[in-house]
Amino acid sequence: MTTEFDMTGKVAMVTGASSGFGVHFSKILAARGAKVVVAARRVDRLESLVAEIQDAGGEALAVAMDVTDSASIVAAFDQAEAAFGTVTVIANNAGVADGKSALKINEENWDKVIDTNVKGVWIVAQEAAKRMIAAGVGGSIVNTASILGLRVAFAQSSYSASKAAVVQLTKALALEWMRKGIRVNALCPGYFLTEMTEGLFESPQGQAFIAGSPSGRAGSMDEMSAPFLLLASDAGSYLNGVALPVDGGQCIGNM
Repeated sequence: MTTEFDMTGKVAMVTGASSGFGVHFSKILAARGAKVVVAARRVDRLESLVAEIQDAGGEALAVAMDVTDSASIVAAFDQAEAAFGTVTVIANNAGVADGKSALKINEENWDKVIDTNVKGVWIVAQEAAKRMIAAGVGGSIVNTASILGLRVAFAQSSYSASKAAVVQLTKALALEWMRKGIRVNALCPGYFLTEMTEGLFESPQGQAFIAGSPSGRAGSMDEMSAPFLLLASDAGSYLNGVALPVDGGQCIGNM
């Protein structure tokens, strides 16, 4: 995998890099030779991630970013370019959830989920594409969607709607930008243990749900590495507009 998914010479930015998939994507990109810009609101967490990457021999930079604030995104890209050059790989990973029934979600919480999960993905992708095109280079954008963007579950209406929008946005951007050498794909993870899901996994209901899934277990972070690198690296050069489930068959089983 190290040679097939070689990222040497790439400049990658990972949003939502302070926890979960963002931390994992940052580490595997750096381990395969990319210069990695880790972006999130919680900069204190990013600094420890940068130190870990550097201790392992990689190159990394921490930048503050709120994906709902376009000025914050522009500033983060400016810092990234000043340090490493044009960003050509995006792990568009920042996201939030609000596990409430549709009758209990208020407008403020709905807006937070949609603004972070959809608007944030769009602004980051657009800013990245503008800069790649201006620099005359192509690249790869990998949006983190979800199997809940492909089907639904109880008490996940706002999250499911946002991730379905990410899937369609991914396809629309892929169609528009493919002739410019920019590939846009989406990962659709099933249930992995992250900061966002740990509360679910600790509950009796969550444990029963996972036990009753087709694979009978949650995914491990290492099982996301190859799917992510396939979409992010040149190994997936003919993949564009894909929404790839990585879920142990959960999206074809009972939810």
